Amino acid sequence: MATSATSKIVQPYLFFGGRCEEAVEFYCTTIGAEVLMLSRFKDSPEPVSPEMVPPGSENNVMHASFRVGQSTLMASDGCAGQNISFQGFSLSLTLPDEAEARRVFAALSEGGEVQMPLGKTFWSPLFGMLTDRFGLGWMISLAA
Repeated sequence: MATSATSKIVQPYLFFGGRCEEAVEFYCTTIGAEVLMLSRFKDSPEPVSPEMVPPGSENNVMHASFRVGQSTLMASDGCAGQNISFQGFSLSLTLPDEAEARRVFAALSEGGEVQMPLGKTFWSPLFGMLTDRFGLGWMISLAA
C-alpha cells in the first residue's frame, strides 16, 4: 500500500534525563518555543511500572511537545536507566535577521559550549554551532 509523501512527518523526540521541563522552559525563553502539550508520569491513564519510573519520579515529564516556528519537537525525561546523550545530530535553526541570530546564539550558548562562533560562510552570511546547557547541538544560520 502506497502512502502519500505529504503524510510523512519526521519529528525529533528528545530525552532530557530528568531535565525536560527545565529544557522546554529554556527553549520558550531563548527561541520562542510554544508548549503544545506536557504530561507527567503521574497523569498516565494506565499505571506505569516502577521499573520504568522509580518512586519519586512521578512528576517527571512523560511526554511534551513544543513548536518552534513551523516545526514541532517532542520531548520526555525518559525512563529509569536510560543513558541520555545527544550525539550524532544537531538541530538547525534558521533565523530571519542578524540581530535575532546573534541573540539566539548567545542565549543558547549560555551554560553550554560554542564549537564554531557565528561568522560568514560560503553558504550563509552568518552561521555558528554550539552545544547548549543540556548537551543538545545547535546550528544557527541567518537566512540568505
